[in-house]
Amino acid sequence: MTDLLGSAAGAALVFAATNIDDVVVLTVLFVAARSTGRPRPWQIAAGQYLGIGALIAASVVVAAGLLVVPDPWTGLLGLLPIGLGVRALLARRDDDEPTAVVGGLLGVAGVTIANGADNIAVYVPVFRALDPVDGLVWLVVFAALVALWCAVAAMLGGHPRVIRLVERAGHRLVPAIFIAIGLAILIGSGVLGRLAGMIG
Repeated sequence: MTDLLGSAAGAALVFAATNIDDVVVLTVLFVAARSTGRPRPWQIAAGQYLGIGALIAASVVVAAGLLVVPDPWTGLLGLLPIGLGVRALLARRDDDEPTAVVGGLLGVAGVTIANGADNIAVYVPVFRALDPVDGLVWLVVFAALVALWCAVAAMLGGHPRVIRLVERAGHRLVPAIFIAIGLAILIGSGVLGRLAGMIG
């Protein structure tokens, strides 16, 4: 029993450390859901589950040695949130809601995957070391924490001050968040250095 609790605690720490920035993105999306109806709350939650599930599945496949992820090329996924951020800036010119560029379930999942591409580097060695029982504990903890993340973001997204902030500065805040996430992925992954080396 102690081993299972220790495994659960380890899973919670790893999840929190690798997904803390998702709370900001989810909060902005929940504010948009309240004010414009897009994306719908169920699409935000389902998209988060789909994105995290895809990251876990990829990590398990890589950990099993069935696939080699060419590092740091996964960093190119940072182009997705950058593209969404630029699109949100352009959408503002048409008086459209910036968060609407995310779309529905698949858009939320895409942002989650892009934002968590670097998580694979953390998850792979962990999943490689876990036995099946511990692996199941980790999956259960991750599933529970995705729900918690969505609940916290929905609560923050309903707070009057957060709503006022996003409504007042959303046309700049939303694109800035997406572009910053994308740049952090590109820079942190080292893919820009690899590209520069190939060009030079």
